[in-house]
Amino acid sequence: MAYVISKDECIQCGACESECPEGAISLEGEYYVIDPAKCQDCGSCAEVCPTGSISKA
Repeated sequence: MAYVISKDECIQCGACESECPEGAISLEGEYYVIDPAKCQDCGSCAEVCPTGSISKA
C-alpha cells in the first residue's frame, strides 16, 4: 500500500517531496500528493514529516 498525505494536517512545508527517492510526491494546487504508482513504501517521507500527516493508505 502506498503512503498518503492528509490534507487536513499537511502544512505544505515540502520536506517530504525532497526526501522521496522515487519522485512520487508533488504539489498539486495547494496540496502535496503521493502517486501510488511510484511509491515504493519506503517511509522516508513519513519520517521527515513534522506534522505526522503522512501514513499508510
